[in-house]
Amino acid sequence: MKRRITWSIVGVSAIALLVLGLPLAIAVGRLYRNDAVLQLEREASETRRAINVGQLTRNDPVELTNRGATQFALYDQTGLRMSAVGPAHADDATRRALRGKVHDAREGGRIVVAIPVDGNERVIGALRASRPENTVSGRTRRAWLLMGGVGVLALGVSTLLGRRQARRLTRPVDALVDAADRLGAGDFSVRTNPSGVTELDELGASIDVTAQRLGGLLARERSFSADASHQLRTPLAALRVAVESTLMTPTADARETLQELLGPIDRLEATVDELLTLARDTHADRVPLDLTALLEEIEEQWHGRLAASGRPLRIEVQEDLVMPLASPAAVRQILDVLLTNADRHGAGVVTLRARRAPGATVLDVGDEGRGATDTQTPFVRRSRDGHGIGLSLARTLAEAEGGRLHLAHAGPRPVFSFVMPVESPGYAAGGGPST
Repeated sequence: MKRRITWSIVGVSAIALLVLGLPLAIAVGRLYRNDAVLQLEREASETRRAINVGQLTRNDPVELTNRGATQFALYDQTGLRMSAVGPAHADDATRRALRGKVHDAREGGRIVVAIPVDGNERVIGALRASRPENTVSGRTRRAWLLMGGVGVLALGVSTLLGRRQARRLTRPVDALVDAADRLGAGDFSVRTNPSGVTELDELGASIDVTAQRLGGLLARERSFSADASHQLRTPLAALRVAVESTLMTPTADARETLQELLGPIDRLEATVDELLTLARDTHADRVPLDLTALLEEIEEQWHGRLAASGRPLRIEVQEDLVMPLASPAAVRQILDVLLTNADRHGAGVVTLRARRAPGATVLDVGDEGRGATDTQTPFVRRSRDGHGIGLSLARTLAEAEGGRLHLAHAGPRPVFSFVMPVESPGYAAGGGPST
């Protein structure tokens, strides 16, 4: 890639030099030739002023002195050479001069300029001046060599700049390739550095987001087995107790018992599906949560279970609650963890309260038990007393939903609070706009 970028820059530079240099080289050649023609015209005019017109009309010999490489020849009105060096008979340029016009041409490898010689208000002859063409072509070649040298220098500079630019562009690309390779090898901690190239920085940001998302997904997948087993232990134990009780009672109706177990099995299957969905982060876009319907579902599920232990369940809902944007499955699992914790480790009345807070809707779950010694111990995963696995899962789910789960009051009478931010105050918990 570096070589392609370098050659591309050098190629563009070479094309630019050709496009600009060729017309300039042609223009320089013409400029030097025109300059030589003008110099010949000046020298011919100066020599013309030194000619005695009377000698020309009497056909007397006229002596002309050459100037360096410039040769002069004088022709009479008939086109015959009278003196100096030149063709014996007038050439095309000289004939034009005899007709009263100054003319220049290339003849026999020489630059020729012919001017008319006037006498008595008429053309009586012509003066021909010539110079070797190689004096001009040599000057032109030297200019072209200088221009070529400048062009080569420019190509050298463009090559150096091209290599530098290639390194500048390929360095972040190589870094992105390395990051992608590390990401493919399972290193989800990889992060890219800004390169200053907008397009590459956008690609790097995408890789960072992908790495972060895959890392979180893998972490959730790895911890799912432990968390799911904790969440599923209670319903499985209940199913086992029901089956063992039926087996131990000879007169029990097995068909009726199995029929009763279908409901808990369905709930168990739904719990597994929800946990898998949340663990893989494949749930649909979050929608305004209908808290009223969700709390009714929670009450139906937990009222009988807590009542069997002689513990009432109280649900309190503040009026005009604002619906947060959250996954119903995630909120349901969080509340299930908190209620399970209150059932196992708490005492007395279990209270589930939904209330408003500045910029948030809060779900409080409390009981009348002793509580914890501090606000962080219950969330420690796999603590010595066996607690915290479910609460750790619940906190993870809460953070995934953009919320926060904490122990608002350690005890006695502990209260766990699930804070869900709300984006708009325009919808009440019942599903319609608040008034």
